[in-house]
Amino acid sequence: MSAIDSFLEKARSGLDRVAPPRALELQEAGALLVDIRPLANRQAEGEIPGSVVVERIHLEWRLAPDSEWKLPSVTPDTTVVVLCNEGYSSSLAAADLQRLGLRNATDLEGGFRAWAAAGLPVETGGSPAVP
Repeated sequence: MSAIDSFLEKARSGLDRVAPPRALELQEAGALLVDIRPLANRQAEGEIPGSVVVERIHLEWRLAPDSEWKLPSVTPDTTVVVLCNEGYSSSLAAADLQRLGLRNATDLEGGFRAWAAAGLPVETGGSPAVP
């Protein structure tokens, strides 16, 4: 097993990863879906309606429950589903968020592409990221 495969396996071992239909249910129940994909991917493929775009370089500062720069609605109990293109970098990001105290952080299995392939709602992409 390569080092990155081992790293990814360890990150995922602490996550209760969700399939696209479950992510939609969580979103409808108030969970925060956080899109960390680059602008080029969001413009080319679209976005999930109601998701919040947070660039990966700002993620920990916007979502750590005790960060002075966090999104106003974030608490240690907030359910957050992180998504990337295919569900790899989102696993690493969600594990980081858990280590920072966001105990209900997880990620979307298969990422945005699995969401779209499941026929779930998608809108035109290009939304600005949270500054």
